[in-house]
Amino acid sequence: MLKGKVAIITGSTSGIGLGIAKVLARQHADIVLNGFGDAKEIESIRAGIVRDHDVRVVYDGADMSNGEAVRGLVETTVRTLGRVDILVNNAGIQFTAPVEAFPPQKWDAILAINLSAAFHGIAAAVPRMKKQGWGRIINIASAHGLVGSTHKAAYVAAKHGLIGLTKVVGLETAGTGITANAVCPGWVLTPLVEKQIADIAANKQISLEDAKASLLGQKQPSQTFVTPEQLGGTVAFLCSPAADQITGTAIAVDGAWTAQ
Repeated sequence: MLKGKVAIITGSTSGIGLGIAKVLARQHADIVLNGFGDAKEIESIRAGIVRDHDVRVVYDGADMSNGEAVRGLVETTVRTLGRVDILVNNAGIQFTAPVEAFPPQKWDAILAINLSAAFHGIAAAVPRMKKQGWGRIINIASAHGLVGSTHKAAYVAAKHGLIGLTKVVGLETAGTGITANAVCPGWVLTPLVEKQIADIAANKQISLEDAKASLLGQKQPSQTFVTPEQLGGTVAFLCSPAADQITGTAIAVDGAWTAQ
């Protein structure tokens, strides 16, 4: 479906981003991986996608906290692969603390990576997409882009902002062949969440399975984790002709979390 298209997925060396990259590669899109990690492991991931799906895959370690580096990621992609058709803004970080104790430097870092990076990437990609007459901008927001939770001031603010940015870009690009949408996952079983589960188990002195149930029970009525592959499927759908008129909206993939 996506043969000949080039997709940038930020924060794609693990977790949700890697799951999305693999699904888009399965649809024969060429892939730009981005993120931090061990160089040998990243090269193994890159080579594995090439081997499994016979597509072009490059890695760019652009720092998502630096706006110029984000814009440079788009320009480097165009120089290297010839175009940019799909931009998935997935990179994100988290920190939790009550608002009165929230470290200012953590606030600045979360806003930079979770929100400003998407702005810089979109601003650089939209002119390219307009020239082509086709583009897909997909912002990986969160259930926390739709509702709040305690101790997550920066993350909730950034994700709400990301959905607002999505609406504006959807309006500004309407009728150009470009769509902009946000995907809002609930709890996803990523390495980051697995660490949270382990911490719950240790603190409460319960099993990992009970800790998982405890985490899900707080928010997610389905009592089942979302998978990176399911989110990849949602992104692939938004890249399909069936989604040509879906733009400027937020799609919750959250096991009914935000239905409450």
